[in-house]
Amino acid sequence: MLASSSAATWTGCGSSSNYPLCTMAFFHSKSRASSIRMEPFTVSFLPGSEFLELSSFHSFQHSNLKLRHSFKSRATSRMLHEPHALVITNEYPQNADFPRNYSRKEKKPFPIPIVELRRAARERLKKRKGQPKGRAPPPKNGLIVQSLVPLAYDVFNARITLINNLKKLLKVVPVHACGWCSELHVGPEGHPFKSCKGKHATLRKGLHLWTNAAVEDVLVPTEAYHLYDPLGKRITHEERFSIPRIPAVMELCIQAGVYVSEYPTKRRRKPIIRIGKREFVDADESDLPDPAPEVPLKPLLTETPISKAVAPANEEEKILLAEETLQAWERMRKRSQEVDADNCGAHKHQQRNGQHGWQSAVLDDLIPPRYVWHVPDVEGPPLTRELRNFYGQAPAVVEICVQAGAAVPDQYKSTMRLDIGIPSSVKEAEMVV
Repeated sequence: MLASSSAATWTGCGSSSNYPLCTMAFFHSKSRASSIRMEPFTVSFLPGSEFLELSSFHSFQHSNLKLRHSFKSRATSRMLHEPHALVITNEYPQNADFPRNYSRKEKKPFPIPIVELRRAARERLKKRKGQPKGRAPPPKNGLIVQSLVPLAYDVFNARITLINNLKKLLKVVPVHACGWCSELHVGPEGHPFKSCKGKHATLRKGLHLWTNAAVEDVLVPTEAYHLYDPLGKRITHEERFSIPRIPAVMELCIQAGVYVSEYPTKRRRKPIIRIGKREFVDADESDLPDPAPEVPLKPLLTETPISKAVAPANEEEKILLAEETLQAWERMRKRSQEVDADNCGAHKHQQRNGQHGWQSAVLDDLIPPRYVWHVPDVEGPPLTRELRNFYGQAPAVVEICVQAGAAVPDQYKSTMRLDIGIPSSVKEAEMVV
């Protein structure tokens, strides 16, 4: 396995275009030098460039590795026979740890440490000292950010496209859900790992009870209260059942400017007037003309019932559907980062009399990725319990699309561990140093 921060020295012979390298490579780091056995492969020299392209090496086919050589482009044939120092670079980490799952008894860490938040607050106070207080920008002044409205419509429609496409893909890609816990598995059969933490897990020795999964299992239904006025009074405990709860992404889009007739929202045309730290009054809008009826800026998509979802007819349609689904997933996640949200830390609620401990939400709180085990070969042997450390993970949506034929996105290759060789047997795994 190659380390992206190491320097490698290769020996071998070459020609004027492609340079077959030998099977021995020496990796030098600050701590030690080691050697590993590698299969033969070739590199192609790019004229006028400092980079070499790797080929004919299975481990590099799914990675973005580049080799930087130390010799000039005018290298002679004699120089190509000599050892050269190469530096391996990669835009993404070669292998990354799996994201940690926090239980209800654990407090979620702040996206930014509290010490950094306090330091930034002190810096803001220093800069504002002696200066007149400026007006609050949107949306803090009650107005919507006009530049975010098209993005909000894109996020709204991307979510609907993702749901409708998943309903079709689930008819051709087997997805299993545990009947006792929240774990999923994408593949012909459920994985054998003893990781169930649901009810009666000790009686089953941690084994999962697999059933067919639904779209709600793949896309975790994170909900939020719909607010008619985002700057209005807080929701009291007695109002918790009278106010509708809708998907958090949908509420985010509505507050950002999306018009949904079923969930009306107060739209101000003038900034609010602050009369205290937490008190304000609405500005007089009587001098403005009557507001025009609000209509959607773009046509809004609607969810397709599962009974009307049609599975792809052939392999080509399945691959195209998988690619479209993956694009909708990435578009929904990337553009949702433009809007702020809060979530509960969920820690020691008894000491807080059941009140929430709100903190800034990150993207994974709004759209949980729901990681599952990556199956290297769907048509090959199933996952083996003893080889668990060699397997990677990916978000459930990504794994479904990859098994349906979509290309693996670069940002998920590090956790999927595509460049790790998986032993063919447990005996072979025991020989790995």
